[in-house]
Amino acid sequence: MKKIVTFGEVMMRLAPPGFAKFTQAHSLNVVYGGTEANVAVSLAYFGCQTTHVTRFPDHALGHSAAATLRYHGVDTSRISFGDGRLGLYFLETGAVSRASQIIYDRYDSAFSLIQPGDFDWKAILQGADWFHWSGITPALSQQAADCLQEAIQTANQLGVMVSGDIYFRSNLWKYGKKPQDILPALTAGCDLVLGNQENFEELYGVKADSFESACRGMQNKFPRIRYFTDTERQSLSASHNRLMAKIFDGSTIYSSDVYDITHIVDRIGGGDAYLAGLIYGLLTKDDLQYAVEFGAAASALKHTVEGDANLVSVQEVEAMVGGDKSGRLRR
Repeated sequence: MKKIVTFGEVMMRLAPPGFAKFTQAHSLNVVYGGTEANVAVSLAYFGCQTTHVTRFPDHALGHSAAATLRYHGVDTSRISFGDGRLGLYFLETGAVSRASQIIYDRYDSAFSLIQPGDFDWKAILQGADWFHWSGITPALSQQAADCLQEAIQTANQLGVMVSGDIYFRSNLWKYGKKPQDILPALTAGCDLVLGNQENFEELYGVKADSFESACRGMQNKFPRIRYFTDTERQSLSASHNRLMAKIFDGSTIYSSDVYDITHIVDRIGGGDAYLAGLIYGLLTKDDLQYAVEFGAAASALKHTVEGDANLVSVQEVEAMVGGDKSGRLRR
């Protein structure tokens, strides 16, 4: 069984029921999620052994969030509890021509207060096949960035594959550092990077006229990186998107089918679902075309699942990859 470790903040998501606006809400539905934890949950549903590392406040809400991860099959034994608050985000789900809205309330969260040395990364990563992080984590505090650097360095020492989702949420960086100050050192320890041409130029000064040439420029700067990947989304409306994915291995770009998602239920976590599917594909088959197809199909299916995480099986994704997009009743 493949073992994957993820590291990042988990928040409580509060959303009006259905497609109601905030001004109509008399109650809010509760979901727990975070980009890295979403990857862990999805991979657990694919039959992998997953461990999520984070820090929660030591009260009922923090323990409830941890229990939710356990319910979905994620190992929570490495989670710590302490002072601080549980980060929140509020979601208003859009429809047709009305866009969805997200409001974050995560300042001084328990996770942002972690310190280097809080986690025994050598023990946590022993026997792991993969470690995953995102650009959100180092945006929250210098301590979180330093802790992540420890994790990546340990993974490199142990020969664990490392993936980084470098979409970095510029409005989160409020502790005096810019993404350009922190992300290059973290990216240098990656084997796979999710990002696009704009990211590569803004963060690392790599200018190029295509995704492929941008990736080649990144490889010159960060020779450890083996794979670059990204998704392309065409938003026809809040309810109708087209989605495809691609991965570059240093010589060839592999592209997935285009998925026409006509009735979106919940698009939050679509990128996390893609990465979980891609990681699963890379770990289980020596076939980049299969991996990118599996990832894109997993992401397409996530748009039909309420909540942050993708709660679908390998069989459901492989049926989609095989062309079964009808949604016919199964008995």
